[in-house]
Amino acid sequence: MSYNRRGEMAPMEFSSMLELMPELLQFNVRLTVRSLAHPIDSSNVMPADWFTLVDIIRENYAEYDGFVVLHGTDTMAYSASALSFLLENLTKPVIFTGAQLPVGKVRTDARKNLLTALELAAARDAQTGRARVPEVSIFFHNVLLRGNRAKKVESGHFNAFKSENYPPLVRAGIDLEYNQAFIRTAVPPGLPLFHRELDDRVTILKLYPGIAERMVRGILEVDDLRGCVLETYGAGNAPTAPWFTRALRDSTDRGLHILNVSQCDEGHVQQGRYETSAHLRDLGVIGGEDITTEAAITKLMYVLAQPLSEAETAAGLARDLRGEITPG
Repeated sequence: MSYNRRGEMAPMEFSSMLELMPELLQFNVRLTVRSLAHPIDSSNVMPADWFTLVDIIRENYAEYDGFVVLHGTDTMAYSASALSFLLENLTKPVIFTGAQLPVGKVRTDARKNLLTALELAAARDAQTGRARVPEVSIFFHNVLLRGNRAKKVESGHFNAFKSENYPPLVRAGIDLEYNQAFIRTAVPPGLPLFHRELDDRVTILKLYPGIAERMVRGILEVDDLRGCVLETYGAGNAPTAPWFTRALRDSTDRGLHILNVSQCDEGHVQQGRYETSAHLRDLGVIGGEDITTEAAITKLMYVLAQPLSEAETAAGLARDLRGEITPG
């Protein structure tokens, strides 16, 4: 990001970053830069942009040890989650990073974030020669987080991202401290799959005290809707009012897939633990375990785009696909 003439933050060309960060040219790796034709603010990111990233990685996968994606912070967790599903059987790192302050500012965090992300992307195991972190991740403010576990939690401090339900993969201090037990194991070489299908007929319904039936039905009864992330309270609890139960039953009877996600940052859905969640299980609502909303909505898009039966779709939504949930 940079500032435009009105003092507003706006996307910038990577060539400008090279001018501001000449140390990139001294980095001890073969570095190739690929810029999008028209850089955008991350608030404007769409699934088509995720497909563009998939295409770039697929076309260059055999030539490079790892990939670093510079991305605005606002939707970075959504993009990292989406890429984690679209890039299956990764053997190489795909690391998202960015900054809270533009690279031209004196106190910018861009330099440290980018240089460390590049070092992590190039890191290989000394014994096996394989990538140290063969998955989609986010590096920000001294920690590498699994991409589909991260959430943006800060807009005014450098520690913008957290992963409340999963430990950091790497902590960057004087040394890079790898939390090897929590890093996904690479599959045998030659097996990566690159997907370019997502179903955008999905939505998010966040519950709150006083939510009205017309609001709930207005969302759940949208024409052609196929999936809904239901943001519930605590451990997956929701109202037991008859009208709410009927609205959910009408929706699941029509084939709508509803994924139950906790509103709590450290929430873990346990449908049936309390009376206020047992009815959701009985209605066919799928428990999302400890998944984030960002991962849940992109997982819905991914699974619903697969050629699966209704039962297989429900099973896919409940199952851990890329380390996005901790199975109960």
